[in-house]
Amino acid sequence: MTIPRIYSPESLENKTICELGADNLKYLKQVMRMKNGDRINIFDGFGREFEAVIKNLSTEKVLIELGKTIPAAGKEIRITLAQALPKARKMDTIVKSSSELGADVIIPFDAARSVSHTTDEKSSLKTARWQKIAKEAARSSHSSYVTKISKVSSFTDMLSAASGDALKLIFWEEESQKTIKDILTDETLSGAKDFFIVVGPEGGLSKDEVSKTKEAGFISVTLGRQILKVETAAAAIISIIQYEKGIFGNRSREAKNDCL
Repeated sequence: MTIPRIYSPESLENKTICELGADNLKYLKQVMRMKNGDRINIFDGFGREFEAVIKNLSTEKVLIELGKTIPAAGKEIRITLAQALPKARKMDTIVKSSSELGADVIIPFDAARSVSHTTDEKSSLKTARWQKIAKEAARSSHSSYVTKISKVSSFTDMLSAASGDALKLIFWEEESQKTIKDILTDETLSGAKDFFIVVGPEGGLSKDEVSKTKEAGFISVTLGRQILKVETAAAAIISIIQYEKGIFGNRSREAKNDCL
């Protein structure tokens, strides 16, 4: 039987006994039909993962005892996705795929052409739902890290969230000079480990917004002639960056080349 993999909302640092919440209790007891003595794997979203044994599975709580550490895959790079709010529930798809592909942070933001705009109350509810989707994506993709979903930001606040050390990229359909390949193969940028990428809504970013990002130090790039749907664009961009710089890179090939 496949060992269930469970997310702990609390840090597992320096712990030997851990009490899981009601959602995990229901899942382990009613869905997985587990009992005392059964084994699970547990991770906390911060790169810590352990083998564990169920010590007390009752109608009210589940206590587990942590065992052997499960080594987490190293993270070569950090990716922040700033995604303009799309219409309907397309953001759910974007959060799921981007989390599975290893985005570290997702910042939803209101753009001038965003069809969907949110109130503070709705924003909190949506952020909570997106964070739950990110946790499930980490569980199913066997990642020891959970993507952080930030609150819905204004365009200005989104720009200010980019750190000074990040390679800041805005993907714009009207860009005709620089492609993502140009950026990722540029030797002057080869040391970049922190990527902050901005993706617009269905109608694209306005020229005023693009101008403001450039003033803030962003580089305007294109994916090429192919125009992708908003729910596809972020996944394509993150996949390309991860292939060139991160989790999908061919480490064995690099090691071989180093030995030649």
